[in-house]
Amino acid sequence: MLMLGRMLTMAMALLGGIFFSQAPEFAQQYRQRIGGALDELKILISEFDAQANHNGLDRQEALNIYSASPQTFLRNQGDAMRRTFSRYDMLAQQQRELTLAPTFTKPFVVMRNPDSTTFANAWRDFVPGVPVDFAGLTWAAGGLFCGWLIAALLGAGRRGVVRAVKQPKRTSTIAR
Repeated sequence: MLMLGRMLTMAMALLGGIFFSQAPEFAQQYRQRIGGALDELKILISEFDAQANHNGLDRQEALNIYSASPQTFLRNQGDAMRRTFSRYDMLAQQQRELTLAPTFTKPFVVMRNPDSTTFANAWRDFVPGVPVDFAGLTWAAGGLFCGWLIAALLGAGRRGVVRAVKQPKRTSTIAR
């Protein structure tokens, strides 16, 4: 029984190591998706600004025209462009943070405030990588430890329950 427990602990540790080792690779693929999203958003923003400038307006004046329109469609378009500008700023900030962060901490930058669409698409298309750099190996070691710890705690809990079940009930005899 002890051998089975050790094998399960080792398997859990290996699974943890494999899972955690992918964190830097996922952060890299997420960062690449941010770059693509920023490229596309920049095209939309540039076209909007060019149209506004062509008509003698700056961005804010153009947005104000949308907001003041009696047409629901135009007000909604203005709101959509505001969301586009906001998303661009948020993604650009996250890209700067990912660029400046040490490789080891990039997964934490992604987890802190991920863009839900970019995160979901990166996860859907994620291709695991072999962790051969320091960050990947460090995350793998952390995962090994976490997997081992979880297995050890589960094993200790199970052993405590088995001991409690196996112990005979003590009955006290009171002398009369």
